[in-house]
Amino acid sequence: MDDKATLTPMGYIPRLVEERLDALMRAFGCVEIAGAKWSGKTWTALSRCTSVTKLDLPTEREAALVQPSLALVGPTPHLVDEWQEVPEVWDAARRYVDDASGERGLLVLTGSSALGKQAREKIRHSGTGRIARLVMRPMSLAESGDSEACVSLRSLFETGHIEPVRRETDVNAVARWCCRGGWPANIGLDDEIAYETSAEYIDSVLRTNIEDGGKSPETALSLLRALAFNESQAATYRTLRKDAGFDEGGFDDGTIASYIDLFKRLYLIEELAGWEPPMRAKARVRVRPKRMFVDPSLAAALLAATPSKLIHDMQTLGILFENLVIRDLRIYLSTLGGIGDAIHYYHDDKGLEVDAIIEHAGLWAGIEVKLGEAKIDDAARNLLKVKEKVLANPAAQNDPPAFLAVIVGVGSLAYTRDDGVHVIPISCLGA
Repeated sequence: MDDKATLTPMGYIPRLVEERLDALMRAFGCVEIAGAKWSGKTWTALSRCTSVTKLDLPTEREAALVQPSLALVGPTPHLVDEWQEVPEVWDAARRYVDDASGERGLLVLTGSSALGKQAREKIRHSGTGRIARLVMRPMSLAESGDSEACVSLRSLFETGHIEPVRRETDVNAVARWCCRGGWPANIGLDDEIAYETSAEYIDSVLRTNIEDGGKSPETALSLLRALAFNESQAATYRTLRKDAGFDEGGFDDGTIASYIDLFKRLYLIEELAGWEPPMRAKARVRVRPKRMFVDPSLAAALLAATPSKLIHDMQTLGILFENLVIRDLRIYLSTLGGIGDAIHYYHDDKGLEVDAIIEHAGLWAGIEVKLGEAKIDDAARNLLKVKEKVLANPAAQNDPPAFLAVIVGVGSLAYTRDDGVHVIPISCLGA
């Protein structure tokens, strides 16, 4: 895109999602960019647009409430920021695209929360064929400059190979990354200031979005802390209720589920579903999902964790590091495009578990996440056992993995072991 024709903010740092956004703008009349607050959605959209309506401003919102089409007035590509403030804008955008007789890249909508049931009832059309959807997350390490991105996820799927490369990373850096998070506003800030961002983020959500969603901020905070305590775990509602300190009589499964649904709609947490090979896909629904925060710094803030504390609590640091790796894998995968692309985890009835299974373009890959290099052998054995199990039934005709890898936090070298399993420091990984 021509920067001279757009509203690109000064100091904007390019994002990996831009290539995918450009592709969708060439294919559809309107693109919705959804995702967590403060993840950079608006700035990225501005870098592609020439005019903007900001519905978080009272005057703009009031005008759109009276006549939703007023939110679309302006030279194209036109951005409607925080469109969910006036849900009727969705149908107005769909009609706008219909009236444009096939013209592409007219509108971009950004939103930091998915609509609840009542708001969805105000929308009459799904937008299928007119409005494409793109999920944007906080920055990956490759985007923030903390990864050299010399090992490409795309290349791994295409070739299955990596070239050896040296990149030293210590535990202090990993702890910093988990506490700073991937918030664009933190770029260039001193650590002590950057660590405040996630706590303020949670406070902002509690003060505004939780109450707007008809929920109790106090209850939400207790449950968020329980989720942080059970980060990267397939915790039951009973476990969450206990760890949140709730009276079981007052907080049944339905209540817990309603709060978790709101957290998901606010893009605070994402679920990691269980995986089975494609020929046994029905088994996926029988494995409880893991719940992870959209950024590890949110869990760190809820646990009152700092880098110095995490250095003395390697178990917690390892859990937060797993969250960081899944965040980055989701970001890198989202740039590839493809129907059915997803990340799952594997857990079978024998106790065999693998941290991440990535599906892309009909292929699959297995990834284990380890904070340091000491447990690489165990991780590689797990990956090879899953490969063996997937290929054990010839009648199922399951394909072998595109690659198997152990992603480490504290490491010095990206290389391929004799058994074919790659070892990749997270500071080497990119899209």
